[in-house]
Formats: sequence, C-alpha cells, structure tokens
Amino acid sequence: MVSRISSSRNSSTFPQPLDRTALILMAVLAIIIAGLLMGGDRTLPRVRDFSWQGKQVGAEDVAFTLTFNRPMDHKSVEDNLQVEVLIPDRERQPVPGKVSWAGRRMAYTLTEPAPYGYEFELNLDQARDRFTEAGPDAPTIEPFTGSFRTRDSAFLYLGVSGEEEGRLVLHNFTRKEKRLLTPETLVVMNYEPYPEGDRVLFSATDRVSQEQGLLNQQLYAVSTGIQVESPALLPGDRSLNKITPSPVKELPPEGEVQLILDSTDYQNLKFDLSPDGQTIVAYRVNRQNPADFGLWVVRADEPPHPLDTEPGGDFLITPDSQAIAYLQGQGLSLLPLSNDDITADPLEFLPQYGMVLGFSRNGSGAAMVQFNPDPATPTQSLFLVTNQGTEKELLEIQGSILDAQFDPMGNVLYCLVTEVVPGDFYVEQPYLVAIDLQTAERTDLLILPIQPNIHMSLAPDGLGILFDQVMSTPDDTSEPGLLRGNDGKPIGMSKLWFLPILRDEDGQLIQTDPDELPMAGLQPQWLP
Repeated sequence: MVSRISSSRNSSTFPQPLDRTALILMAVLAIIIAGLLMGGDRTLPRVRDFSWQGKQVGAEDVAFTLTFNRPMDHKSVEDNLQVEVLIPDRERQPVPGKVSWAGRRMAYTLTEPAPYGYEFELNLDQARDRFTEAGPDAPTIEPFTGSFRTRDSAFLYLGVSGEEEGRLVLHNFTRKEKRLLTPETLVVMNYEPYPEGDRVLFSATDRVSQEQGLLNQQLYAVSTGIQVESPALLPGDRSLNKITPSPVKELPPEGEVQLILDSTDYQNLKFDLSPDGQTIVAYRVNRQNPADFGLWVVRADEPPHPLDTEPGGDFLITPDSQAIAYLQGQGLSLLPLSNDDITADPLEFLPQYGMVLGFSRNGSGAAMVQFNPDPATPTQSLFLVTNQGTEKELLEIQGSILDAQFDPMGNVLYCLVTEVVPGDFYVEQPYLVAIDLQTAERTDLLILPIQPNIHMSLAPDGLGILFDQVMSTPDDTSEPGLLRGNDGKPIGMSKLWFLPILRDEDGQLIQTDPDELPMAGLQPQWLP
C-alpha cells in the first residue's frame, strides 16, 4: 500500500505532454520577445491613410489628413512633404498650406483655394519616425505617392439665341463640352445649382405661356450628369455648407427633369435653395386670393407648407441652412427654418439694413446694404456684419450696390456696383470692385458698359468672375424674343465675359482685361 502511493507521487513530478508543449511555446516566445527588445522594431513607418486619395475636391474642402502607422518626427515629415498641382505644359506648382498634428494624424490646411480642373499629386519620402535618430543609415518612411483632383471648371447660363433660346446650358471649361440641359418646351427664368453640381433647381414656364405673356412659373430640377466623389467630413470640420457625401450611386442621365413645385393654385415668384441642398424656400401668391401670399418651405418627402410669418420682400437662406434672412418692414429679420415649428418668430431683427447680398462660406460674416435717404443726395452703404455682432462700413456710394460675393477664404468681397455719372441726365455707370475686408481698401477691377441688366458670378476657386453684357431689342421689333430684362424690355443678344483675378508679387489685386467667351447667354453662374 505504501509503495503504491509513493509510485503515484513520483510519476506526477514529471511533466505531462501538454505541460511540455506549453513550456516549449513559452520558451520560443521569450526568445522572440528578447530579440525584439534587443534589436528593436524593424517595421518601416508608412502612411496608412490619405483622406483625399482618388477624390474630387471642391472649394469647401480645405484640409486633408495623413494617418501614419507610428508616431512620426514632425519636422522630417513637414520638410519632405510635397503637394503639387500638375498643370499641362508647365512645371509643377506647389500648393501652399499649414500643418497641424494630433497624435499619428497630420492635417494639411490649404492657405489658398485649389484651382479647379486640375490633377494634384502628394509625395512623401525620407521622413522618419519619432524614435529614430537622424543619420545617413537611419531607416526612413516607406515612400508614398497619393493623388486627387479638383472638380471640373464649369458654369451654367441661359441661352438667348437659336436652339439655346430660353434653355439652360452647361459649359464645361475643363472638358471643352457644352450641353443643353432643359427641353425646348420650357423657358427658364431663374436657376440655382445644387451643392454637388449633380442637379440644378430652376423656375420655368412652358413656351406657349411665355409667348402669351402669362405668369405660370413652376419649379423643376434637372440632372447635369455630373457625379462628384467628395472627401468625407474631417473630425471637427465646421464648414457650414459642406455635405456629408452619400455613397456613390448611379445618377440619372443628364437632362432628366423633375417637377418640384407646380403653379396650379399659387404663382411662384421667387425661390432660394439652401446651401446643403435639402430645403427650398419659395415666395408664392394665391391665384384666387392675392391677399394670401408669403414664403413656403419645400423639403424632400414632405408636402410644401407655408411659413407662418409677416409678409415681406427679398430673402436669402443662411449658410447653415437653418434660418432665412427676410426683408420685413424697415429691416431684416432672421427667421428659423425648423422642421418642428412652422411658426417663424424672428431670431434677430436688424432694422438698419434693407438688403442682404451674401454670406461668407463659413457663415461668420454677411454683406448687407443700408439705404441712406438723404433728400439731396441719397446714397447706399455696404456693411460687413459678423456673427460676433460687429458692423463695419466698407463702401458708400451715390448709386446702387447690386451684388456682393465673398472670396473662398473670406478675405475679399467682390462687388457689382453702379455710380451716378455727373451730367444733365441720370445715368448709372456699373463697376466690378474688390474690397479688402481687413483694411476696407477698394480696388476697381473693371468699368462695365452702361446697361440696365447685368449679373456677376465669382468662381468657386476665386480665380475669375463671369459677367454678362445684355443688349435689349427695340420695342418695335417684329420678333421681341422670349426673355426680358429687369427693365421689361425684350433681350435681343447677350455676351458672356470672363475676368481673370490676378495679383502682383506683393499679393495685391491688379486690373486685367476680360476675355469674351464664344457663346451668347445671360445670367452666368459657376457650378460649385
């Protein structure tokens, strides 16, 4: 009995097969760990993600990120990073920007808008991680090359002659293409592109009604055939009019028209599209009861409904797409566009201003007009009003301030103004001017032909201005045409012009000559 117990205890002191396997594995792992500790991690640093890789970048895209597999030496990355625009038949041009870091992620913020219609390349080599000392034999990053492109440089206009008359036309500078978007049965009166450029919202009447002088505008959307694969929003991106891109999907072919708002019971007089493309505000008048008029809100998958507010005049949706600047009485009201409550109590009232012309891209500032009713010499003043409550007078003229558009970086305001010409007859001379928002310094870019109808559009990359030169047809003409100007006279012909925006070596704007474009049209508007 004693010997049997002793034998059992002796056998348990020897490792069992499972124990031996575990011991062997532990020994192997210990050797590997020791080797790694003594020799270090030999994996090269590399770029794990480039947020703009293969994307189409718009003016609202101001920064990209590079994410690394390990902490990097910041200076070595910044010194060896190259971001260049590839311009055909010219040397590569650097794209200036500022760098910031958050752990293993580097953000590169453009200091100037990326020009539209070009390919770009990013290269990074010879950078090292944070734990590697500099030296000729020091391991460096795995070479990385990325690429992206900007959207096509393209614009829309209303045709005035031949088969284009009364139709919406898309002209693509980059691809050297021109397309008629709307059918010949519709006469387009006004339009606004959607933020991705894939569709255009427009008001139009059927050609028969237009020829008879009937007011029968309906709202439509037409597809452009353009599909933009934008970068996703960066963490912390506060761009107010930036859309979170939807998954790539098959778009309808160009020229597919969809009715948005009919005119059966109400006349549609004016509309505005929100910067996020989700909301339409239209000014409507009841056909049976003209005293019933005001703003209506139109959203996808919702029936149109009136905005319960006091009557007013001109209006413009704010950059965050959550409110509307509405001219009411003796000032401007800011009204909410909430889904929860259609009763619009003003968020703010600005009694001193009679018009809002535009907002900066990030919503920090607005260009507003104050009318100065001096009986002897009435004038208009242009103000910069910020979301911090500051008001700065930029310009006072004896004439009219017709339009004002912020440049992409929010530093310059480009304006279309008129000034009264001294003489026996009242004549207003139009100008294109630029105003530095820091110094309020005015630069006259171009004196325009005297005309009652004129429109301007600043390119999304800030590198040029489109404008039209409209020639009215005499009233006694046998073919008055379908389109009429602001003065009610029929439009016979209209030229389109492009004014390049150039700067000298000191960064100051300089005067240049405009280029006449080889097409006839009016109301030109760049695609976003």
